[in-house]
Amino acid sequence: MDQSIFAEICLHQLKMSGVKEGEKLIVLTQGQERLDYADAFMSAGQRLGASMYHMRLPTPLPTSGWNVGVTGLAAMPDAVEALKACDMLIDCIFLLFSPEQMAIQAAGTRILTAVEPPELLARMLPTKEIREKVEIAAGLLDRAKVMRITSPHGTDVTYRLNTYPTIAEYACTDEPGRWDHWPSGFVFTGGDDDGVDGRIVVAPGDILLPQNIYVREPISYTIEKGWITDIRGGLDAELVKSYMAAFDDHRGNGMSHVGWGMNPNAKWHNLVAGAFPGGMGMEPRSFYGNVMFSTGPNNELGGPNDTACHLDIPMRGCSLFLDDEPIVVDGDIVVQEIQMHRN
Repeated sequence: MDQSIFAEICLHQLKMSGVKEGEKLIVLTQGQERLDYADAFMSAGQRLGASMYHMRLPTPLPTSGWNVGVTGLAAMPDAVEALKACDMLIDCIFLLFSPEQMAIQAAGTRILTAVEPPELLARMLPTKEIREKVEIAAGLLDRAKVMRITSPHGTDVTYRLNTYPTIAEYACTDEPGRWDHWPSGFVFTGGDDDGVDGRIVVAPGDILLPQNIYVREPISYTIEKGWITDIRGGLDAELVKSYMAAFDDHRGNGMSHVGWGMNPNAKWHNLVAGAFPGGMGMEPRSFYGNVMFSTGPNNELGGPNDTACHLDIPMRGCSLFLDDEPIVVDGDIVVQEIQMHRN
C-alpha cells in the first residue's frame, strides 16, 4: 500500500480513537517489523497535534511457536514505565495477555493493537455504526447469566456467566485504560472457572487459530466444569492435541473467552495465510454471525489462567442463546437492534 494512503487510514483511526492536540502517543515496534506502520501513525498523529514517539525494541529471539503473553518488554521495566506515562500506545508487536500490557492499561494508558496487513486495516476501518451495535451487544451479554451454544453438528454447551466482564471490540479506543484491536468487531466474555459444561463440535469450514487453517474433519470437545476432558476426531483433532501438548501445561485445557462476531466487512473466506508478521487472523475472528470459543488463558478477563497455550476457533452455523433468548440463530444475528447489513 502507498505510504501516503496508509497514513490517511491511520489518521481516520486516530480520529476515531479520540486523539487530541497535546496528547502523548507512542508507537511500539520491534526489529524490522512494521516500521511502515510507525511512519504512517507518526505522520497521522502529528497532523492532529499529538506528541508522537516511536519505541523500537530489539528483534526477538526465534521461538518454536506463538506463545501468547510473552513479550520483549518483560526484561525492560524502564520501557514499561515510559509506556505507562503516555496517553495512547499503538501496539505493533502484540502485547495481549502479557503482564506488561495489563500494567500499562492499569496506569490509564489506552492501547490499540495494529498488526494486520494494511489492506485489511483499510477495508475494516472502524465506524460509528459498528461501535454503537457492538456496545449494545455488549450490554446484552453483560446482563446475561447463562450462555448456551448449539449447532446442527452436535454442539451443545453451556457457559455460566457470573464472574468475568464483557469485552467489546470495535477497532478503536478513546477511553483511558481501554484496549482494542484494529480490525475487529465482536463481543466476548468468559464462563465461570468451573461453569462450562457440554460438547463442542468444530465442523468442516470452521477455523483454527493460530494455525490459520480451515477444519476439514469434525473435532469433538468434551468440557466438564470448565476444563476440556477429551478431544476426538481425525487429523485436525490430532493437530490440536499435538499443539496443546507441546506447551506441557495442563492449563491449556481450560476454557478461555467466548462470544460472537459482528463485523459485516469481515469475510469468512478471506483467511490470511501464515501467522506473524503478515497477520494473525482478526478477520475470521470478526466475521458476522460467527460464534467463537477459545481455550487456554483467561487472564485477559482478570482470571487466574495465564498459560501461553491459546486457540481461538470461530465457528459457522451455530446458534447462541443468552438466558434462553436467541441472539445468533444458524449463523445469523437475529436481534434487530444489533443487526447490520452485509455486503
